[in-house]
Amino acid sequence: MLGRGLLLMEWLVAAGALLLAFVNGANDNMKGVATLYGSGALDYRGALGLATVSTALGSLASTLLAAGLVKAFSAQGLVPDAALTPQFLASVALAAAATVLLATRLGFPVSTTHALVGALAGAGVVAAGSGLELSALGSTFLLPLLAGPFLGGALAFGFDQAGGRIAALLGTARETCVCVEESPPLLSAGGSAAFADSRLTVVVAQRDACAASGQARLLGFELGRVVDLGHLISAGMVGFARGLNDTPKILGLVVGADLARPALGAAALGAAMALGGLVAARRVAETLAKRLTPMSPTQGFSANAATAALLVAASHFSLPVSTTHVSTGGIFGIGASHGGLHARMAGEVVLAWLATLPLAALLGLVSMWALR
Repeated sequence: MLGRGLLLMEWLVAAGALLLAFVNGANDNMKGVATLYGSGALDYRGALGLATVSTALGSLASTLLAAGLVKAFSAQGLVPDAALTPQFLASVALAAAATVLLATRLGFPVSTTHALVGALAGAGVVAAGSGLELSALGSTFLLPLLAGPFLGGALAFGFDQAGGRIAALLGTARETCVCVEESPPLLSAGGSAAFADSRLTVVVAQRDACAASGQARLLGFELGRVVDLGHLISAGMVGFARGLNDTPKILGLVVGADLARPALGAAALGAAMALGGLVAARRVAETLAKRLTPMSPTQGFSANAATAALLVAASHFSLPVSTTHVSTGGIFGIGASHGGLHARMAGEVVLAWLATLPLAALLGLVSMWALR
């Protein structure tokens, strides 16, 4: 009977980890490519395809390049070894998954890392009591998490400002472009109005205005093509870095329960992430791409370059920064740089961030109490 109970708990750990990977994909997969979608460089399907492929590659690479994160999120050093039971790991996985699922349904980009840290702390209170090492929680997890959004925002702000100055030196900062877009002209007759069939119109505007409209197309500028290519590459780098940074955090639960080899576990979790993004990423994508700030491809490139650089560095040094906080901080940074940040929406996102950890901790505590 005891063997069956242990087997059930191990299956619950595996199910919880796969569910967490699924909702992570739904909440996180579009974060690297949101600037492509928001600036009109790619439509939603194209951006989602790039996110899926790049994240899957990062997941597969994580077992080689981010082994330190796997160890950190297996909870070793946070609770005594005797408390590292399948019940504890299942409680963490289920609590974190429930937290991220709720945020995804509401359309808020939240941190899976924060959800995991909160769940580890809440379940650890029940599992270890006074044996919970809160000092390890602060030094290993909280400091990098708090620094992430500030570093992402500051770096993206700096990149955007520097890019604008370089463009001014090259004489391309305020070039005028010819934009071709569909516009249904309004016709009136006898006091009534009706839309005629859509037809092409030509608009002369600043380059950023064309790029930010999401429908216009910039014609004849080689520099614009270089920016677009750089934007695509940087978005792919963010997707890769996200898979590299997030997969080992969930994989730590699987490895801690000794359920699968790291390579096999990473492949399974990467597949679950990809599926979650394909099925349920739209709401969070709309928040990041459309509701925080208008953006041009140049500004999107600045945000993505800052995000990718920080995530790759964090994975290399085994620092559990939040992909969400870094990438969203980058979008905050470019919004602040050009004065277009929607403060109310940004405030709501920050409130969701603040609620993530305590909610996950509460759910972790309740789950651990129930499973015991």
